[in-house]
Amino acid sequence: MALSATRLVLLSLVTLSLALTFQLLPFPFPNPMAATKSKILFIGGTGFIGKFIVEASAKAGLPTYALVREPTLSNPAKAKVIENFKALGVNFVLGDLYDHVSLVKAIKQVDVVISTVGHGQLADQGKIIAAIKEAGNVKRFFPSEFGNDVDRVHAVEPAKTAFATKANIRRAIEAEGIPHTYVASNFFAGYFLPTLNQPGATAPPRDKVVILGDGNPKAIFNKEEDIGAYTIKAVDDPRTLNKILYIRPPANTISFNDLVSLWEKKIGKTLERIYVPEEQLLKNIEEAAVPINVILSIGHSVFVKGDHTNFEVEPSFGVEASALYPDVKYTTVDEYLNQFV
Repeated sequence: MALSATRLVLLSLVTLSLALTFQLLPFPFPNPMAATKSKILFIGGTGFIGKFIVEASAKAGLPTYALVREPTLSNPAKAKVIENFKALGVNFVLGDLYDHVSLVKAIKQVDVVISTVGHGQLADQGKIIAAIKEAGNVKRFFPSEFGNDVDRVHAVEPAKTAFATKANIRRAIEAEGIPHTYVASNFFAGYFLPTLNQPGATAPPRDKVVILGDGNPKAIFNKEEDIGAYTIKAVDDPRTLNKILYIRPPANTISFNDLVSLWEKKIGKTLERIYVPEEQLLKNIEEAAVPINVILSIGHSVFVKGDHTNFEVEPSFGVEASALYPDVKYTTVDEYLNQFV
């Protein structure tokens, strides 16, 4: 028999009341949907990219720890970074990459380790791997990457050796069975966009611009704060476990030629474009001293060989950050350049 209109209304009200009651009442047990926030230890957190990721971690409300040596806390050059960390509630853990006992002790306090050590300490991350193995409690390790995907590069020296060092660390992590995420963040916007990759310049060009190669391969430029935000999003995400996290926002994937055209539009002026063929660039790399040869060899990898974008991100080995986390409002190259007009 069909329900009368009155009974239907009463049944609907009871259903609504029950739904509201269960929604408002506290769970009698811990909510299984509320994920526990991982405790994160940063090694090299006061460095260039490290400080942005530490800040992103603290602002996201994750328990954030920074391994520091005592001299670092009183180093005038690091004072601004240290004070910012204190204001954000970052916990300082005294220790040293080269002191195994202190390293193991620090790692035992956390769930995740993120290394952002600089170029000169990349190979020494083997010490972090050994400490993680001994500690036995780490559920994710992010080694110091934050650049090209080092397994998919076509670099010449001296960049070739630096990339190989990072690749060797990857193999060591995998051989030890340590859960990991590798972050391929591509270019730091703060390094390249303020001068449009013009060596020795202090501002974007307004007359002529030097372009490596033919200017057609696409490169990727990401603001450092956005790299921090995406990295922290990945910490507790099962989709990024044992994967490469590629930070490839569509609006930041742009060729050198298109980058120059975008800048020309902003300043209302056409620049003289000076193209450096690959043969000449390779000669320049051989003849240049450190650090120019390093910068040029990375430029060769990205702007000539197209190492940021000359492969597809396959689900078997990688995921793309802006697709995984559409809630992150990243700064576009177009927006970033506005500050220099």
